[in-house]
Amino acid sequence: MATGKEFPSGGTGDNTVIGPSILISGKLSGDEDLTVRGRVEGELSLSKTLIVEPSGIVKANVAVKNAIVSGVVVGNIAATESVELTQEGRMVGDIRAPRVIIVDGASFRGRVDMGDAAPRAEGEKRPAAVRPTLKTTLARPPAKPLPPGKPAVAARKDDEKPAPPPPPAPVLVGEGGKKKVVIKKKK
Repeated sequence: MATGKEFPSGGTGDNTVIGPSILISGKLSGDEDLTVRGRVEGELSLSKTLIVEPSGIVKANVAVKNAIVSGVVVGNIAATESVELTQEGRMVGDIRAPRVIIVDGASFRGRVDMGDAAPRAEGEKRPAAVRPTLKTTLARPPAKPLPPGKPAVAARKDDEKPAPPPPPAPVLVGEGGKKKVVIKKKK
């Protein structure tokens, strides 16, 4: 299987496997789990779980209970429970499900619709946003005091080149959060 996660099937545990050399084109529907190692094109409708393994390719609009994508899906997925894109998973299309998991390393291009938010009761206010405390990820030692009579900034002669710009400011990251920073060098 593509992942160690298993969903309760609620039945006899039936699972159909489409092997790596199989191509199915057309409308496919069923009431059991389906594992795709080969290729499926067209329309796919299941009352249980679709597992697309790393060798699997699905070019279809999909309606399922759960979907675990470790291969390639080109098309929309509508799930009644969850959709998971694993690290090897690639998808181009829209996802509609109440629970969506996109693991770091997965490739996804499309939109995600997790349903409508529950309406607030009359007079109920939106909860205040909790702002994380900030910490610096780059520690600098404290500055040493200057000896008396020494200027803080050296005088520059007119024929000298200007000093290089200061190093980039430390990156501020929220407590427990991560932020990717890319610094480009100018030529």
